[in-house]
Amino acid sequence: MPNIDASIALVAIAPLVAAALAPLLHRYTRPFSGWLLALIPAAIFAFLVSLAPQVLAEGAISARIGWVPSLGLDLSFYVDGLSLTFATTISGIGALIIVYSGGYLRGHEHLGRFMAFLLGFMGAMLGLVLADNMLALFVFWELTAVTSFLLIGFDAVRQSARRGAIQALVITNIGGMALLVGVLLVQQITGQWELSALRGIEDGMRGHGLYGLVLACFLLAAFTKSAQFPLHFWLPNAMEAPTPVSAFLHSATMVQAGVYLLARITPWMGGTAIWMTLLVCFGAVTLLWGALAAFKQTDLKQMLAQSTIASLGLLVLLIGLGSETAIAGVIIYFVAHALYKAGLFMVVGAIDHESGTRDITALGGLADRMPVTFIAAGLGALGMVGLPPTIAFFAKEEMYLGLLAPQWQDITVLVVLVAGNALLAAIGALVAIKPFLGAEVATPKSAHEAPIAMLVGPVLLGGISIVAALLLGDFGHYVLEPGAGAILNETVKSHLTWMIDPTNPVLWMSVATWGLAFWAYRQAAMLRTLMRRFATGLGFTADDLFDRAMFGLIRFAGALTRLLHHGRLEVYLGTAFAMLALALMLPLFALGGIHALLPTADLGNWGVRLNWPPLAPHEWGVFGLALIGLLVIVISRKRLYSILALGIQGTAVALIFLIFGAPDLAFTQFMVEILSVVILALVMTRLSLEDEDPRPFEDWARDGILALVCGTGVALLLMVVLTGDLDTRLSDFFTATSVPIAHGHNIVNVILVDYRGFDTLGEISVLMAAGIAIMALLSSRGRKASASVKTVDSPTPPVAPVAPVAPVAPVEPAPARRPRRRKAAS
Repeated sequence: MPNIDASIALVAIAPLVAAALAPLLHRYTRPFSGWLLALIPAAIFAFLVSLAPQVLAEGAISARIGWVPSLGLDLSFYVDGLSLTFATTISGIGALIIVYSGGYLRGHEHLGRFMAFLLGFMGAMLGLVLADNMLALFVFWELTAVTSFLLIGFDAVRQSARRGAIQALVITNIGGMALLVGVLLVQQITGQWELSALRGIEDGMRGHGLYGLVLACFLLAAFTKSAQFPLHFWLPNAMEAPTPVSAFLHSATMVQAGVYLLARITPWMGGTAIWMTLLVCFGAVTLLWGALAAFKQTDLKQMLAQSTIASLGLLVLLIGLGSETAIAGVIIYFVAHALYKAGLFMVVGAIDHESGTRDITALGGLADRMPVTFIAAGLGALGMVGLPPTIAFFAKEEMYLGLLAPQWQDITVLVVLVAGNALLAAIGALVAIKPFLGAEVATPKSAHEAPIAMLVGPVLLGGISIVAALLLGDFGHYVLEPGAGAILNETVKSHLTWMIDPTNPVLWMSVATWGLAFWAYRQAAMLRTLMRRFATGLGFTADDLFDRAMFGLIRFAGALTRLLHHGRLEVYLGTAFAMLALALMLPLFALGGIHALLPTADLGNWGVRLNWPPLAPHEWGVFGLALIGLLVIVISRKRLYSILALGIQGTAVALIFLIFGAPDLAFTQFMVEILSVVILALVMTRLSLEDEDPRPFEDWARDGILALVCGTGVALLLMVVLTGDLDTRLSDFFTATSVPIAHGHNIVNVILVDYRGFDTLGEISVLMAAGIAIMALLSSRGRKASASVKTVDSPTPPVAPVAPVAPVAPVEPAPARRPRRRKAAS
């Protein structure tokens, strides 16, 4: 499998670069920005199509770029029949969506930003379907979630758009986290990061003890992304996005990411009983639920959104079946669905744009005023109904072909497929016929034909669906065979043909589907009433459960915040030092670290070996100075005295540095102590605190014990460290490289400035932030004081009537200050 140059990687990178330039380009080419930006995905589409002969001849081609070589990670891309089918669909439809967006949002002040979001999503989706490295796949997977969030919430002034964006982000990110866990588990089991390397070790995955957990992770990721029941409810709410987003993300691309993931892992995860059972059952329920829910709606976009859920369930069901005909149906139906669903969404956008409404009950007779849009709707409906001469007709034939068996399981699945396809066909007919035929209905806007930018997409997609069917041999050879072969990991031969055999039962299954679709079309009003009654009788929706869960999470977060962030500084500090004491003492005693300080001959003797070196008089003086500072801190009742005594401790430490030949550290310590004492003294004198510490003896005892435990733990830890052998490799490295690499003879300065430059920069930033905060506190207190004086001196102005305000949540009162104890009279 030969490598090719990085041009494959550019397929994912080019839309991201175009996204960065889109706002600037739109600023200078406003009327033509959609057409110009569409050149990027069009060029990608042409490049991918040119790879088809090579993919067909070699099976797959790859590209690899060094990513993290030390961890064995490469940014690898893999182009086989499956990824090529998805990538060409994404780029081809994406080019038409970009053109459509330029007409649909023409004149919008944020059109450039919208184009950037759309191109960013396109790049993420292309990277997802082309990535061979599983971590890269996860990164692109999450990038699709972020960009779709931006697109769904594009009209951020509407609360419904913001809610739909957040809901989609939350649900799909749950699946994203599950995908990451699954990827890491697979790497630990197999030692492989590349998806292509897993094809030969399927038995090792299916027979592993963690197969069930890995399968659950991948299914959760796929089900959230592809809106499988019961995680389907986010997709209809995502219709709050502008129609170009719905046509691109929620019909042909993003929602198909879960289907792509299932198809990609089929060679080494599929084929088991639990795989087939879960996918067939969830897919069947999603198919019927989405198809029936579409009849409940009167909004054309919502009808198409619910039918998209049903179509995704259909694809998952077929992947679960796993037979050659079922997988062939997956490839054909994916292409057919992308063509007709994207086209119908564009038609609905044109209807809404030119008539002012999407309500199917408020539309009619638009065919005379919007003839080209009507033709585009008819072409899309032909595919959704599955009529010849569209490629969707053959998708239906393939999915029925493998179920003509006497087993009850096959018969049940066949009935579900016929019913689901019939209901979807009826929805397609309703969308294409009801708004255009019949009596003319007055609309909020005087309807007229949409601009050319909004018509080229749906007409072209409908035409491609027919052309693909007419060129059936080429479609089977270049699309079906490599795509199905990549999923099944075996050679697949296309048997698509235009030959119609009246004795073929599959033909009669199609006839039954159309007959049932005609009945559902005629009884659409009755089905709508039944579904609405059912929803009312149910008493709740998945949306309600989601809202309750989110509000519960917010309330829990608020309660936890009030519990942990109560504003009592002494509790914060006490908790921090208690945890420090636990972290110091637990390893020393529970894990045997203290044994290094005990006599080796008698471990029962808990006497600590203290080998005191001989100290010079001046060294004893420094030790005594530190001890004096400690005693003053402990016994002093005056806060200011304690601050000054704390400076004595720091001075003693600086003298120790100076005695042992580290003048730079000593100077730094002196400066820190001087600044600390000055700043603390300034702050203490500006705060309204008593001169003495008014805390009772119980608080002193508690704090003292905590201080002793922490100090003892630090001392014991240092002593344990000193009992070990000194590893001089790091200091030797500094000594050897300080002059030739860092060009500095002062090793301490070299370490601080060069080797630990970012660390030093961080320390400087912390000190600067602390200084700014202290200045702000002092200045604000000064302003408050002057304001209070001004208030006292100036007359009170008349009070204007205040409008009533909404009640706010009660605020927990601050803890009451203990009364100051009076000193006894002397």
